[in-house]
Amino acid sequence: MKLKLLIVAILIITSCKQENKKVVKDIAIAKKEVSSDVNSNDVELEVYDYEGFKKFLNKKDDKVYVINFWATWCAPCVKELPYFEKLNSEYSDKNVEVILVSLDFPHLYESKLKPFIKKRDLKSKVIALDDADMNTWIPQVSKDWSGAIPATVIYRNDSNKFFEGSFTYETLETEVKSFLN
Repeated sequence: MKLKLLIVAILIITSCKQENKKVVKDIAIAKKEVSSDVNSNDVELEVYDYEGFKKFLNKKDDKVYVINFWATWCAPCVKELPYFEKLNSEYSDKNVEVILVSLDFPHLYESKLKPFIKKRDLKSKVIALDDADMNTWIPQVSKDWSGAIPATVIYRNDSNKFFEGSFTYETLETEVKSFLN
C-alpha cells in the first residue's frame, strides 16, 4: 500500500513539473510575440520639462488646442483616449489640434509608453512631460487643478477652460464647439 502511494505521489510531482515547464515556455513565447509586434523604436516621443512645455499652453494662432494630461497607468485616462483620437480625426480640418501630454514615469517611456502609443496607433500628437516639480507647474496650468488626472485644457488664443476628470465624446465635442463658435 505504501509503495502504491509513493508511486502515485511521484507521478503527480513529475506531471506537475512538466506542466510548469510548459506554462513557462508558453509565457516566454507570448512575451516574444508581444515584443515583436510592438517595436517602440518606431515611435518618436518629444520630452519636455515644464519650461519647454509652456509653449503648448500659450499659442495665439486662432487654433483651438485640446491638451489632455494622462498616463498609461490611469484607467480613466486610457478609457477616454479614443474620444480625443476621434476628436482629432473629425476636427483636424476645422483648426483643432489635440495634444496628449503623458505624465508617465521617464523610466517607463521605452517599456510602457512607446509600446502603448504604437499598439493603440495614436494619431494625436503625444508628448511626455518630465518635470518632477509638480507643485510648481500644476498651478501654472490651472489654479483649479488638484493634480489628479485625467485633466484637460481647451483654449483658443486668450480664452481657455480647464477640466479635471473624464469626458464622454459628446461632452468633449460640445466644449470644443463652444470655442469654434
